[in-house]
Amino acid sequence: MAMIRPLFVALLVALSSTSVFARLKIPFGEREVLNKVHDLPDTEEFKVEHGNFMDLATFHKEFNIAYFLPLYVTEEPKLVGYDAQSDTYYDIPQDQLDAILAAEKLNKEDLNKLSFYTRYGGKLVALLIIGAMIWGVIPSKKEEEVGPTNV
Repeated sequence: MAMIRPLFVALLVALSSTSVFARLKIPFGEREVLNKVHDLPDTEEFKVEHGNFMDLATFHKEFNIAYFLPLYVTEEPKLVGYDAQSDTYYDIPQDQLDAILAAEKLNKEDLNKLSFYTRYGGKLVALLIIGAMIWGVIPSKKEEEVGPTNV
């Protein structure tokens, strides 16, 4: 029983060494994002290659960290045709897009917008992380201990 504790500590130190975490890479940079916003009817009019059907999605480019922390949008969103099964998007000419929106009774402004988190949330989370790091570096003042007083 006495050997288990030193062995556990040795394994913990070995597994938490920086060489283990050196291989862990956090992806960051610009990426393209597709978000499906409307499911079009599965008719011949919206059929694309390989027998799949097209839906409407927004396409934008953003700079983010680890795929879940969007810092800023580098290209504003636009409506595109989207085939979810093959994960491809199609640029639709404006006149055809307007015809699709009119036929489906959709409002372009309602469909073609980004969520609050995508637009501002990533910035807020990044500021909180940076603030926490700065707060951790600043030394805290230690109050002087007051001992018992003699009367």
